[in-house]
Amino acid sequence: MKPLLTFLTALLCGGSAFAALGEEKKAENPAITLTPEQRDFFEKKIRPVLADKCYKCHSEKSEKIKGGLTLDTREGLRRGGENGPAVVPGDLKESLLIEAVRYANKDFAMPPQKSGGKLADEVIRDFEKWVQMGAPDPRDGVAKVVKKHDTEKAREWWAFQPVKKPAVPAVKGTAWPKSDLDRFVLAGLEAKGLKPVADADKLTLIRRVYFDLTGLPPALPEITAFVQDKSPEAFAKVVDRLLASPQFGERWGRHWLDVARYAESSGKDANIAFPHAWRYRDYVITAFNADKPYDQFLREQIAGDLLPAKDDRERAEHQIATGYLAIGAKSLNEQNPRQFALDVADEQIDAISQGVLGMTIACARCHDHKFDPIPQRDYYAMAGIFLSTDTRYGTAAGLQNRHPTKPIELPAGAGLPKLAVTLPAEERARKETQLAALKTERDDLVAERLKARRAGTQDTAQNGARALRLIAQVGELEAELAAFDTSGQLKALAMGVVDRPAAGTAAGFGGTLREGIRSQIFGRASAFGTITDSPVFARGEPDKPGQKVPRGFIAALSPGAAPAIPAQTSGRRELAEWMVASENPLTARVMANRVWHWLFGRGLVESVDNFGTTGQPPANPALLDHLALRLRDGGWSVKKLIREIVLSRSYQLGSGFDEKSFAADPENALVWRMSKRRLDAECIRDAILATSQQLQLQPPVGSPIARAGEGPVSRPRRIGADELVNASTNVRSVYLPIVRDLLPDSLAVFDFAEPSLVTGARETTNVPSQALFLLNSPFVATQAKLLGERIVASYPGGPNGGAAANLDERLTYAYWLVCGRPPDAVERTAAMSFFGKFPAAWSKGDTSTLGLRNAEAATAAWTSFCRALFASAEFRYLN
Repeated sequence: MKPLLTFLTALLCGGSAFAALGEEKKAENPAITLTPEQRDFFEKKIRPVLADKCYKCHSEKSEKIKGGLTLDTREGLRRGGENGPAVVPGDLKESLLIEAVRYANKDFAMPPQKSGGKLADEVIRDFEKWVQMGAPDPRDGVAKVVKKHDTEKAREWWAFQPVKKPAVPAVKGTAWPKSDLDRFVLAGLEAKGLKPVADADKLTLIRRVYFDLTGLPPALPEITAFVQDKSPEAFAKVVDRLLASPQFGERWGRHWLDVARYAESSGKDANIAFPHAWRYRDYVITAFNADKPYDQFLREQIAGDLLPAKDDRERAEHQIATGYLAIGAKSLNEQNPRQFALDVADEQIDAISQGVLGMTIACARCHDHKFDPIPQRDYYAMAGIFLSTDTRYGTAAGLQNRHPTKPIELPAGAGLPKLAVTLPAEERARKETQLAALKTERDDLVAERLKARRAGTQDTAQNGARALRLIAQVGELEAELAAFDTSGQLKALAMGVVDRPAAGTAAGFGGTLREGIRSQIFGRASAFGTITDSPVFARGEPDKPGQKVPRGFIAALSPGAAPAIPAQTSGRRELAEWMVASENPLTARVMANRVWHWLFGRGLVESVDNFGTTGQPPANPALLDHLALRLRDGGWSVKKLIREIVLSRSYQLGSGFDEKSFAADPENALVWRMSKRRLDAECIRDAILATSQQLQLQPPVGSPIARAGEGPVSRPRRIGADELVNASTNVRSVYLPIVRDLLPDSLAVFDFAEPSLVTGARETTNVPSQALFLLNSPFVATQAKLLGERIVASYPGGPNGGAAANLDERLTYAYWLVCGRPPDAVERTAAMSFFGKFPAAWSKGDTSTLGLRNAEAATAAWTSFCRALFASAEFRYLN
């Protein structure tokens, strides 16, 4: 192919090249389009501050607009006022708003003292980051689709309509469809005067389905068997085998982990390790392999601790599933316990609403939702559910961790895998003695501070330093000792949630002065200690609680009577049942759309995490409802839905170009062909390892983060940075440590999902850093060398090699291994030329010995050639 020929030519000339992939170039879209991350940042970090601190004097509703500056629209913000633009995207120095909030110029420092004075340093950093991001701003000043609070009007939006069985359409091309799914697709095309392209060939199809279902390339014997199988059921047999393989759960479990914002650290300012997160990862993989019904999958993640279980193993599995609610990013250094509790609940609401419902409910925290019919009151009805939930992420008290929690201890009889770590009796005794001494020192410090408080004197800096040291030492030792049973065996621990005690059975804070001082030094109890309804907090500010609202759900999504929440429970189980009820118009649609997106590279609803009024309408509404009902009425089986889709003729289309179809549907929303897709980060890394025969398919127990233990991930104690950043292991990529802000290079460079956000659709870029990684990474160089050795070993050749192999056979074998096909004549000629010129001084001898004088030269040549194959567009893309 031309892409590989171009790359080889550039490699011979000592440069790098990027292969063009398409026959067409998409027209640039001048419309402002924000990513979900950009919109989320603005709505949570920027808009609430502008509304609270600026709109009174700088909005269109102000009695007198000061300085001619309006900040309630994107246009007003960028146009600025009398002094010039308030914000210049990407330029902090030229953005007058940044100068004002920094109080750098006293003449127009904002907000003024009468409005509260200078913003908190963290808020100022948020504004600086926002400007550096390009000042993404969804506001345009135009009235939106629905009015706030207007539930009846809201139900006119397509996503809030009940899912109804659509009539299967009649089509003109009756010979083309294989199933009803194909009839819906073809009807959409025929309505635009279009028709599908030709089917994919067998080699293209088997490579596509292997990567889509398992994330791995097909082995050469598997390709040969499929090509030689002429039966009508040949492809179905391949699909069934892949769906039954353990690699399926690893591939599709990773898809869900994107949605679940899976990570093994808290992120944000402190970035404390989550040493027990791996159990949730393994739960997800097992659930997809077992084809756990999707409705039950959701119940367990939202309320697994409240579900009945037949034995300890199932009870443990249910509890581990609730890690979904615990693994989100957290500001563990937050000083205000109420702020922290509200932030945790907000993050959980955001994860569930986007991940399960495709709604941005968290945008109603500070005010009624600007675009969707979600009043602030409904937001806090849901917040009460999560404020009544005790989130256990299992981090020890320590430096920058003001909010430690114990992990959840799982039933001893569950028979769960554990790390091979023990605590000998003598070591335990030594640590207990050390801990007792530290606690004595701690109590003495508390007494000293108590005495100072009563005397009205100020504490010393020395005491502060002692407190910090004790926090780290006591917290680490307590967590380590609590992780082992009395016999020295490691306990089975997990992240997750449980209900808080019922009101009247526990208190939020200690009541004595001594307890209060200890909590200030060593971490504070939650601001919400019992099951409770939440107040509506004005503008989302924790110091402005209003009237309490009963725990409940979103009215606009409740066509019938929502389940009642018992007074003595959080309401999570009722929330789960409300989400999976047949009357809920979103849950089945959102998941069916996700499956379509993961198989076609684009959802029927392109905004896969946003089905609200600011999202995109479905390209084929009838097909979406058909798939949603197939999922729901098929026992919520994700495997059945995947099987139905991949066996359709729509999935098996080629990716050929058709000028008329492209002109009418350049985004391929109607599926007139299979869009070319770049492999994601995990597939690229795993395919490189599989091709070089170094991939370890045996799942590991635990994670490097679990072995590292408690504390900030910036200084792991029992693992090195090489294991974190360079991923120096050959396990599948789904098992690599996922640390927020410290992703492995092999994943980060290829657009890995941001683990702090719900990510139903990853970014897909083609940038120089990716080519540089493939050309310069020691990992790729090592695997290219091993692949070259595999090729030479399989076809020894030469005067002493036994088989009469030659360069042509080796080239053919290399292409089969990397690209899943033989080279064409142009590629063969280019490769022969490459070996003849690598380097010119070594090109002595005949081609049966590679045209190279010795083994060292042969290794160097094959390493370079195999690296070029790995860097080729064909290896990185699916047709």
